[in-house]
Amino acid sequence: MLPARPYAPDWFTVDDSTLGVALVYPMRGPAGIFGPACELCAQLAAEEVNRAGGVLGRELRLLPVDGGGDPRRVADEVSALVSTGVVHGVTGWHISSVRQALAPRIAHRVPYVYTALYEGGENTRGVFLTSETPHDQLRPAMRLLAGERGARRWFVVGNDYVWPRRTALAARRYAAEGGGRVCGQAYLPLDTHEFAPVLGQIERSDADAVLMLLVGSDAVRFNRAFAMAGLDQRCLRLSTLMDENMLLASGPAATGGLFSTAGFFASLANQDTLDFHGQYANRYGIEAPVPGSLGESCYEGVLLLAALVERAGTLDVSAIGAAADAVSYEGPRGLLRLRRGHVRQRIYLAEADGMDFDVVAELTLDKASD
Repeated sequence: MLPARPYAPDWFTVDDSTLGVALVYPMRGPAGIFGPACELCAQLAAEEVNRAGGVLGRELRLLPVDGGGDPRRVADEVSALVSTGVVHGVTGWHISSVRQALAPRIAHRVPYVYTALYEGGENTRGVFLTSETPHDQLRPAMRLLAGERGARRWFVVGNDYVWPRRTALAARRYAAEGGGRVCGQAYLPLDTHEFAPVLGQIERSDADAVLMLLVGSDAVRFNRAFAMAGLDQRCLRLSTLMDENMLLASGPAATGGLFSTAGFFASLANQDTLDFHGQYANRYGIEAPVPGSLGESCYEGVLLLAALVERAGTLDVSAIGAAADAVSYEGPRGLLRLRRGHVRQRIYLAEADGMDFDVVAELTLDKASD
């Protein structure tokens, strides 16, 4: 029998007046570089929800859980919190291998809002997804770069787990659609520090573009090594996971010819984005981590979880799923709606410009999906 309320800190109390939500985000490992922004953005959203009356009249309280550890251990911890009634929902940014371990354990018991970009294809009952998939994010970006920058021979560099490998399979199709090809690929363990072998492979290939599917600090170290090898003079880089915190850590000397595609950039200058930045700065000050796309996703995760429960009027996962297609929420990316468990959204392509991203295009999305 499980002990009562495992893992919850002393300050986290649960009663009928509160609704506990596990916020699963990376506190260590390569993705830990943007973990602080994830936590701050989620807390900002929770405070907004509570000012508006909470969820079903209850105060929403976030319980941070380290999503940067072994996926099975993360799933064990969150599952125990659900089993003992400490948390009534789960959200946050964490890599796909954590989601794959977690979803079968908890999604049929509590609503689970997954905020990370991922490889597509998730359809577990009770899982709701706010972020990008390759069909809407990578495909139009590769198409645009092929047409306007002549990028047709791609070398894929990714971490060795499900998201990079499945995204690379999709990239082969997308490159062929534009008359190009993937001419090489390499998969590296998480927390890689030595990139000389893969840089040698790129140099010996005929690649004119590199698709980076690296997480957090791994991407930062790759950017620096890539530029030091002079490959930035020959190949452009495209990443589907590169926020402003990673850009700052890479440094301006390492980001020439670097493109990123995402549903949110801090440099977007529309009213929704400006309002979000104003709220964030007022709450945390100008020294806080940049609320880039990965942190902003956790803000949306909290808003969507609250909207799902409010719309259903219950915490029952079946009822929440039945009402989900009628759910919408308004955040830094404007008014967004769910469709078959996924948020349909605008996607942008940006080019690194020193220490910031310059948004160069809003990408055209196809009607079909992965």
